[in-house]
Amino acid sequence: MRRRRIIAAAAVATLTVALGACNSSSGGTSTASGGGDKPYIAIVSKGFQHQFWQAVKKGAEEEAAKQGARITFEGPATEADVEAQVTMLTNALAKKPAAIGFAALDSKAAAPLLQQAKSAKIPVIAFDSGVDSDIPVTTASTDNKAAAAEAAKHMSDLLGGKGKVALVVHDQTSRSGIDRRDGFLEWMKANAPGITVLPPQYGGGDQAKSADITKSIIAANPDIAGIYGSNEGSAIGVIKGVEESGKKGIKIVGFDSGKAQIDAIKNGTMAGAITQNPIGIGQQLVIAAMKAIKGENQPKVIDTGFYWYDKTNIDKPEIAAVLYQ
Repeated sequence: MRRRRIIAAAAVATLTVALGACNSSSGGTSTASGGGDKPYIAIVSKGFQHQFWQAVKKGAEEEAAKQGARITFEGPATEADVEAQVTMLTNALAKKPAAIGFAALDSKAAAPLLQQAKSAKIPVIAFDSGVDSDIPVTTASTDNKAAAAEAAKHMSDLLGGKGKVALVVHDQTSRSGIDRRDGFLEWMKANAPGITVLPPQYGGGDQAKSADITKSIIAANPDIAGIYGSNEGSAIGVIKGVEESGKKGIKIVGFDSGKAQIDAIKNGTMAGAITQNPIGIGQQLVIAAMKAIKGENQPKVIDTGFYWYDKTNIDKPEIAAVLYQ
């Protein structure tokens, strides 16, 4: 907690100096940096390494071209690097964009900067995991609790309502990490009395760390029947961990898409997964940002949808359209 306060305080101090320098050379907030006339939208995501974020970026770029906007899209090297993300948000605010798109790794660490955006009258559009704050105008995201509940339902069906299940979750500070954990746990508690759910383990969305966690789970629980991975990195780590353990018959349920998960479903290593609509998230983010710039009213949440996919439907057009590789 003390580290978060230090990160946030340093970021605010840096931003105050940067905004002061900007204000000394320009009157008011510009709609584009670099002197252009296109509205400038600065987007700070939770990461950049996963194919999911590349798909969100693609959707945002496509919509920006349609809308006549200019965007920048960046994220930290890993989804555990809160400090790097806070620095990126600080720098984005200093450029005085017309709007900001933000998916928080740690809402508490970002809170002072969001307040700065509000004071500067820069609308914030939350996306993906969103932000635990009333400041964002709207949030373009998957209903992660409902999606995780769907994953739990399929896991229960795969196991016939009996057995021991583990969770490898990407984090416990982002809204998506919390909701994808709680949605799964709550559904199991309410609907699957015959399934024992082990305490969640957290791998930071890192494939190698999630693989090691998976192997430790299997070693400590030789009767484990199923494992759920809550995002792309977690799910790929679970796949690798199960493969490296040599344990057969474990049902794996994942979240997100990407080539490794698609291949694992096609070859039978993974039973199935929840896919979001990442291109749609990027598109809706830019649409919402442009509406906010124009002062238009919007709903507090824009539900971008989710789908369960497995061997039976992975090649259907409606599923193929929301998968990414």
